[in-house]
Amino acid sequence: MKPRIFTLIAILAAVPYLLKAQLKQDDPVLFTVDNTPVHLSEFKYIYTKTNGQTADFSKKSLQEYLDLYVKFKLKVQRAKEMRLDTIPSLQAELAGYRKQLADSYLIDREVTDKLLKELYERIQQDVDVSHILMPIGTPNTVPTPADTLAAYNKIMEIKKQLDKGEDFASVAREASQDPSAKDNGGNIGWLAAPLPNTFYDFENAIYTLSPGKVSAPVRTRLGYHLVKVNQRRPARGEIEVAHILARAANSDFDAAKIKIDALYAELQQPGANFEQIASEKSDDEITKARGGYLGIFGIGRYERGFEDAAFAIEKDGQFSPPTRTSIGWHIIKRITKRSIQPFDVEKSRLEAKIKQDSRFEQARVAMLERIRRDNNFKEDLAVLQSFIAAQDSVGFFTFKWKGSEEGADKVLFTLGKDTKATIGEFADFLARSSSNRIRLKDQGVAAAVNSLYSEFVNDVCLHFEESQLEVKYPEFKALMREYEEGILLFEATKIVVWDKASQDTIGLEKFHEKEKERYKWDERAVITTFKVAASARKINNEIRNYAVIRSPEEVLNKYNTADSIIVTIEEKTVERKPGVNAVWKENEVGRPQLNRDGTTVFEKVMKVIPPGLKTLKEARGYIIADYQDYLEQQWVEQLRKEYKVSVNQKILDSLIKA
Repeated sequence: MKPRIFTLIAILAAVPYLLKAQLKQDDPVLFTVDNTPVHLSEFKYIYTKTNGQTADFSKKSLQEYLDLYVKFKLKVQRAKEMRLDTIPSLQAELAGYRKQLADSYLIDREVTDKLLKELYERIQQDVDVSHILMPIGTPNTVPTPADTLAAYNKIMEIKKQLDKGEDFASVAREASQDPSAKDNGGNIGWLAAPLPNTFYDFENAIYTLSPGKVSAPVRTRLGYHLVKVNQRRPARGEIEVAHILARAANSDFDAAKIKIDALYAELQQPGANFEQIASEKSDDEITKARGGYLGIFGIGRYERGFEDAAFAIEKDGQFSPPTRTSIGWHIIKRITKRSIQPFDVEKSRLEAKIKQDSRFEQARVAMLERIRRDNNFKEDLAVLQSFIAAQDSVGFFTFKWKGSEEGADKVLFTLGKDTKATIGEFADFLARSSSNRIRLKDQGVAAAVNSLYSEFVNDVCLHFEESQLEVKYPEFKALMREYEEGILLFEATKIVVWDKASQDTIGLEKFHEKEKERYKWDERAVITTFKVAASARKINNEIRNYAVIRSPEEVLNKYNTADSIIVTIEEKTVERKPGVNAVWKENEVGRPQLNRDGTTVFEKVMKVIPPGLKTLKEARGYIIADYQDYLEQQWVEQLRKEYKVSVNQKILDSLIKA
């Protein structure tokens, strides 16, 4: 029975969410155990989660799972009466699980999940974008506030021109500091989310602007941008291709065209092999060695003409007509095409990108700001300044630094109704952050304290919000309840069933005596395996024939010496396998079998043991497992007598679908 209990605990602990409807007033009670209610939504969700695709909501399936869940709740009820929920070690285990869950729950719910949904929506579309760029300051230097203001003023002057109706492309050619703007009028081309790291604000602009509209200034690490969306289309996804290149040496595109046309004609011939022609005749020295294979790419990787030609190929295995790019002429073969997959398929890939991107930290900062705003965050910066002034500029940046007890109870900030962060708590935080303190030494005491103070505020805010999870999120509260019940069930079962089954010697003996017919040996044989060294292969048959009429000890004495071990033996008792009808005969010797290492083995049946009952020692593992099932069955029967279980059959019947 133990494995089934483990399974149930694992299922309950793994449930990610319980439906909010579970806690609504109109959520009917399906059954009660000693007046403790279990609501319909709780049972329905756990039934669905546990059974997965086999959750057919048939009467038989629902009734079987209800019986299992009632047993579970009966045991939990007993565990609470045993006051197992007051045991410090179990409380610590539950607290540890809560911390582990809360650490990720809040970030996942408020940051990761929102960013995932946003990004998945965005990858459905490609966007044709133009921009005007105004760098801040000069290259390879840290911009000053004056540089930032100057760049902002310049980009705003350009914005005014556009607001008056001037042509975007013309203005871009004149004013944009993107060198390519002179040729393309600021048109970057088609872009797809996610954009490179640190360009999240740019991405926000292109996916929120209406076509034809121009954004307010958007800042990236390149400077300020004015962004215009030209058009949108369904996302092209990714494509896997190979190609054949006729390079335009010295810009001789005509000669390259003659060559590519000849290769294209060759590909039209019956039995033509694209990979072979590419490996023999392509001018791309990198890809020709692998049959022209170029790999998988999405939009924006190669020149627009090459990309358009590749994505225009309709089927895997087909190839394009000759296509010109800046380096020559190509024939492109489509190998596979990957469109945007369902959310569940894309999720892990997108999540990895999100957590490596600046958008994740931006969203985290926004969450912390929301926590402060929603919970009436108030700080006393005068207290912080007094703390800074009291610090020794040398001692503060050592591992041995400790905060003064004087003024330790002064309040730095408050959060919510009851949370107060004091100078003493901040000092403890600083003491624990010795590596960070020392790392900030070059910035001086004031800058270091302010930086670490921000981290302290964020840390307190996160812990505060995590403490409110049960209040704010009913599903989190329900999940914690389920895990608590799982811990209690495990401990109660350990005491009542598992420990008793393994330690109750008298009970085991009585159970074995009562059920001994269940534990039987089939026919067995004592078999000696002889192993002959590779060096003695020539006398294998001689040794085998001698073993037929002599004991194993006599064989060893005859063929082994103090200097040379030719034969080794191993004795074992084996039971007949089910379905095997071969007959064992005493003193029968099998045929020699040659091993890869040159050694030879053969077996001799020394004794045949008829079927018989197993002793308690011989069957102990099986008996303990069965005794556990027996004890659990008795336990459940006892609990059913002690606790009244009331099932609302009408509510259960309302779930039946088949």
